[in-house]
Amino acid sequence: MLSFSKIIRLAAKKKLRRKNYMKASGSIIPLPEKRWCGDEFKDDNYYIQSAEKEANRLINHFQLMQKHNVLDVGCGQGRLPIGILRVIGEINYIGIDVHLESIDWCQRYIQRRHPTFVFKHFNIYNERYNKEGIQIDDKFRFEIASKSIDIIYLYSVFSHTTEEDMRVYLKEFSRILNDQGKIFLTTFVEEGVDDYSINPKDYHTYSPSPLHIVRYNKNYLFSTFNEYGFSVLNFTYGSETAGQSAIYLSKR
Repeated sequence: MLSFSKIIRLAAKKKLRRKNYMKASGSIIPLPEKRWCGDEFKDDNYYIQSAEKEANRLINHFQLMQKHNVLDVGCGQGRLPIGILRVIGEINYIGIDVHLESIDWCQRYIQRRHPTFVFKHFNIYNERYNKEGIQIDDKFRFEIASKSIDIIYLYSVFSHTTEEDMRVYLKEFSRILNDQGKIFLTTFVEEGVDDYSINPKDYHTYSPSPLHIVRYNKNYLFSTFNEYGFSVLNFTYGSETAGQSAIYLSKR
């Protein structure tokens, strides 16, 4: 027979587990304090609408359908897959992130219920998010078959990633995307600035914290995409969180 104190401890643990998530509009979503990308995302309705907006973005620009294979780099706690499940339903999806806690959450509350949505910890070094990770170099490869991915999605990833790492990613994206493959990404882009800068002063929300803002010169960034075999399909300046720009690429 369980002691009274053990029953209390088990009940407390069960209560803590319940507090890892909440339900809103029929979906399981992270708690407000766990949602990234700005204070506005702490509002449940805003968060749900933003999740659906990201799914619809891929439908409208890339004709996303259930048959497609999607790679979500920097998936966080699953905003995109939550939106996809609400708008489309099951697809073949891989989400990766350097933040282990986020991957654990997604595996528990999304992958267990929807096995076609797979989440993997991406244990690479990032000065901002994962200082214990492994440094990557030109030999790095995703554990993903060549030409097997239709769409790659990176929201607010290159905005907190060094240029060296971005180039490694682009090289691998060229390998794993099929010939009609597409990429959506956001980062900080301006004209008339240095080719590449980290935490430029007097720009947006300046902070000395590591990789808080990674900014690119527009022409330089677009020429970099071209180096790795990508064409810019569409560009909207400053339309995303914290003044980031939206960039849509296709494989040439």
